[in-house]
Amino acid sequence: MRISEAAARMSSRADLEHAGMSARAITLKVRDQALHRIDRGWYLDKAEWQALYPEDRHLLRVVAADRRRPTDSPSVYVLCSAAVLHDLPLARVEPLRVHVAGKTGNGHVRASRPLIARHEIPMPEADTTRIGGFACTSLARTVADMIRVASEETSIALLDAAIRRRAWDEETREYDVDAAAAFVADVRRLLPPGGRGVRRARFLLDIGNGLAQSPGESISRLYLLRLGFATPRLQVAIPGPGSSSYYVDFGLDDVDAWGEFDGEGKYRDAAMRRDDQTAEDVLLEEKQREDWIRGTTNRRFARWMNAHITTEAALRQRLAAFSIHPG
Repeated sequence: MRISEAAARMSSRADLEHAGMSARAITLKVRDQALHRIDRGWYLDKAEWQALYPEDRHLLRVVAADRRRPTDSPSVYVLCSAAVLHDLPLARVEPLRVHVAGKTGNGHVRASRPLIARHEIPMPEADTTRIGGFACTSLARTVADMIRVASEETSIALLDAAIRRRAWDEETREYDVDAAAAFVADVRRLLPPGGRGVRRARFLLDIGNGLAQSPGESISRLYLLRLGFATPRLQVAIPGPGSSSYYVDFGLDDVDAWGEFDGEGKYRDAAMRRDDQTAEDVLLEEKQREDWIRGTTNRRFARWMNAHITTEAALRQRLAAFSIHPG
């Protein structure tokens, strides 16, 4: 979801009253959980709210909070709130407060409110940008801040997505290694010399890779490394029938195996399939693809889904079912 769509989805109290709802009716609908109150004076149908991804729900919170911000406010959105403005994933976390940094006109930091968390942190103008009229931290600064404070799972998913933004060309389907390295270097320069989370952030920057196509792949790679597997190759091209190629998510070369993270979307979500494809078609294609890869490479092939990466132990158990163990 982008900012314009988020703004269009929300209804103000005035919108609801114009549609014929009284103040009491609005209160009752919120109480009865038919209507979700995003922020003071801004609402969304409860079922629609629950169907959204956590990132989209937080973006709605940011847009609603911004509607009440003074036009001359020098504050900028930071951390997870900047992340959703940059359209980065927030794997395994749903922030309930909008995060901003900046001082008031008299030089003091305003107190936080129930739905707003304010941070007194240095914010050079060079570290800020504007997205759709919203002032927030730059992509590199947002990543540098998040990977110091978020969980490793949340951080690696966000970091990989940001690197991919800089290094992956969707049209040519080529990955620019130099652009990826330059972005990682930019993030590294923005880390403080020491303090909370810096050592972990440096580790994550060492393993970040924009070839990961989803948070599930990013978290899987993190767990593979924790479990003791060698650094896997990502999106490995395997010659297919004729002049085609198949791509496998993980080349587990140290144990002579392939690994594949399957998001459920391509099976359940029609929007992720070709117009003429059914879920059964996708399953058949995946089986034919896997059979070809197994037969031509003589390697074991393990598949896993979100349920198998709830913890690294869960992934270990899944791989063990395919007789795949760390070397």
